[in-house]
Amino acid sequence: MTSHSTRTHTAREATPATPSRAALRYALAATVAFGVLAATVLISGTRTLPAELGIHRLLLENRTSPVVTALRAVTATGTGFYPYLMALAAGLIAAPAADALATRRPATRTTLLCLAFAGWLALGQTVRFFFMTTIARPRPPGEDWITHASRWSFPSGHATTSAMAAGLLVAALHARRPLAWRLWIALTLCWAALVGVSRPWLGVHWAGDVVGGWLLATAWILLGSVVAAAAGLLTTRSGLKG
Repeated sequence: MTSHSTRTHTAREATPATPSRAALRYALAATVAFGVLAATVLISGTRTLPAELGIHRLLLENRTSPVVTALRAVTATGTGFYPYLMALAAGLIAAPAADALATRRPATRTTLLCLAFAGWLALGQTVRFFFMTTIARPRPPGEDWITHASRWSFPSGHATTSAMAAGLLVAALHARRPLAWRLWIALTLCWAALVGVSRPWLGVHWAGDVVGGWLLATAWILLGSVVAAAAGLLTTRSGLKG
């Protein structure tokens, strides 16, 4: 009786995050939406999409000094080593939930998870780079820029990378569900949203570039979560409070 109760309690505490049909549907929906937007941008050539020019002008007209200072600070965290620090943190958080690596030493398990999360982010950036160079959408006029930018415009590198990094951290937090995990997820998503919004506000992207980056990141993270769950690298702790 005691053995049965223990097994039942354990089952409630740790439920394998098996690949979900819902997650696959959402990933497919995000992929289709990104594909439609990317095709529209490609066909439009140098023309802006509906509402983009109006949004661009509205943002330019509301760039006060305090707003610009805040936007520059936020946008700086959306590239470089910051997203990879988040990916490594996600691997560190998720490591104890990797049932497939349960027989490995904790240090080895943590290292492998950190490398896997950072590698998935790097691979996602490679995918984004492919679409960026293939579509080759011009950026807004250079006189509107008040921050550094390079290469082509669609999809936004900052928006895509920050959303991917945020998605990895959200997946890890959802799997482990530590104290106040819902709050940390909300803060993480708000950060990614602010990074994305900062790009057109600073004049270096059109609004569609940011939306494209978010759609691509959503599809990529959902795909990664399904793969990780199928491989036994994420186990949802369903019995914890947050």
